[in-house]
Amino acid sequence: MKHFTSMNQLSTNDIYDILHTAEEYRSHNYKMNEQLFVANLFYEPSTRTKMSFVVAQKKLGLEILDFHAHESSTKKGESFYDTVKTYEAIGAQLLVVRHEDDDWYRAIEPYINIPMINAGAGQAEHPTQCLLDLLTIYQEFGCFEGLNIVIAGDIKHSRVAHSNAQALKRLGANVYLSAAPGFEDPSLDLPYVTMDEAVELCDVMMLLRIQHERHDQFNTQIHYLENFGLTKERERMMNEHAIILHPAPVNRDVEIDSALVECQRSRILKQMNNGVYARMAIMTTLFNNWGIINETAFEKRELLYHKQIGS
Repeated sequence: MKHFTSMNQLSTNDIYDILHTAEEYRSHNYKMNEQLFVANLFYEPSTRTKMSFVVAQKKLGLEILDFHAHESSTKKGESFYDTVKTYEAIGAQLLVVRHEDDDWYRAIEPYINIPMINAGAGQAEHPTQCLLDLLTIYQEFGCFEGLNIVIAGDIKHSRVAHSNAQALKRLGANVYLSAAPGFEDPSLDLPYVTMDEAVELCDVMMLLRIQHERHDQFNTQIHYLENFGLTKERERMMNEHAIILHPAPVNRDVEIDSALVECQRSRILKQMNNGVYARMAIMTTLFNNWGIINETAFEKRELLYHKQIGS
């Protein structure tokens, strides 16, 4: 894997390897023993994704080259390709990119000579979010096979839904979708259920933000929370062991009752924390694949971890 742009690039074994590496980083400090530069090119607003990448990079001891589109030469007409090539030319050894284009990486990928990570592509995919969601579920249940997972909300506009639905299905989970009329996505060949059905069957309730910025208008008269969201009454119908996920930012009292965001079964803040370690794992995986970090040192670290867990 030269670049990480889609969950479809990863086999199930690859996914488990990354999850195990992320758990290792949670337990042990690890820093690069040489100076490496990474550029964060965020063309769309972000809090959790960008800041968790920054914390992950600082934990690894990376030098961060930041980027602000409104202060860059993009305001003078510089193309996306030329911006990327500029960062490569001045010494960046990894690019983390969020862009409004669904396929931002396809046109430039053949011409880029350093690894790139997709930190969100339009409405298409958000693979690092998927990894942290998988890590959270794996920590909770220790497996994916046979779990009933409902992805509920703005399916049509969600890159999170696209990445998670396919990955969870490949890992053996039973994936269901729940959406208000007009929020469905026919490209995902998965069964739809109502929210009342969803809360009774799910082991994991994965809520999605209503993406107001991608809608021409949002009808506030449909009483979204009462009809399609996770209310306190619906939460009480969930299985005792079931958990709540949400990629955030949360529209409180829209897709979820505000009182449930930090309730006992919520893992929303844990997801944010897991984002640091999942992103550390994917960055070092790419560095290793490109030979940027020392292969022998990486193997020793892996062997130590597997010895500790008895595998």
